[in-house]
Amino acid sequence: MLYFIGMGLYDEKDISVKGLEIARKSDVVFAEFYTSRLSGTKIEKIEKLIGKKINVLSRKEVEDGEKILREAKNKNVAFLVCGDPLISTTHIALRIEAERRKIESFIVHNASTYSAAISASGLFNYKFGKCATVPFFRENFRPKSFYYAIRENLERNLHTLLFLDIKEKAMSIGEAIEIILEIEREEKKNVFSLEKLCIGLSQLGSLKPKIKAGKAEELLKYDFGKAPHSLIIPAELHFMEEEYLKTFAGLR
Repeated sequence: MLYFIGMGLYDEKDISVKGLEIARKSDVVFAEFYTSRLSGTKIEKIEKLIGKKINVLSRKEVEDGEKILREAKNKNVAFLVCGDPLISTTHIALRIEAERRKIESFIVHNASTYSAAISASGLFNYKFGKCATVPFFRENFRPKSFYYAIRENLERNLHTLLFLDIKEKAMSIGEAIEIILEIEREEKKNVFSLEKLCIGLSQLGSLKPKIKAGKAEELLKYDFGKAPHSLIIPAELHFMEEEYLKTFAGLR
């Protein structure tokens, strides 16, 4: 049996009771922290809570899947994933391969950045369009799909949730805004500017999350603390959304 167990958003305490019980009873425990991170804890704390050694896998090892599937063939295996397990396409592929090999699998769901950022922002979930990731630019790597996702959503009067790169280091909201501004200067589609209303979120899942709404220029100067961060580019606000942002996110 292979159990995909969501770890939630912030620290080791976010795991569900069901997930914790399964992990404690499993023969082998794997985890990955490349799709997201729990900024409020360390691997040692998770191991202490579960009472077992955790084998942390690289992206390559998860995409290959052999280490996990080999153990799951004859043992109960827990695979710990930040957020909700199947939000990542890598994990979808792994579950499909398990089924092909006649390995039974089960999902223990949890909160993800996708659901929590929308909820914490106070914006209506049905008013969100396509989400996208803002990556760090590297040599011969300057994708602009996130910029055009924002443009398409705004044309349809839909909000945009942006995930920020964590591959080499965790991108800050300020860095994301600078990258979007850089693409705006290149593309000149009037999608984004320093005057654009944005919502920055960090430390979701903690008892003191940081949520700030304001012009992009304001968010550039705001200290959002520990990553990972998320950024929302809202479309036209409903009066209730606006009231929520004024009450809980400092919108002026």
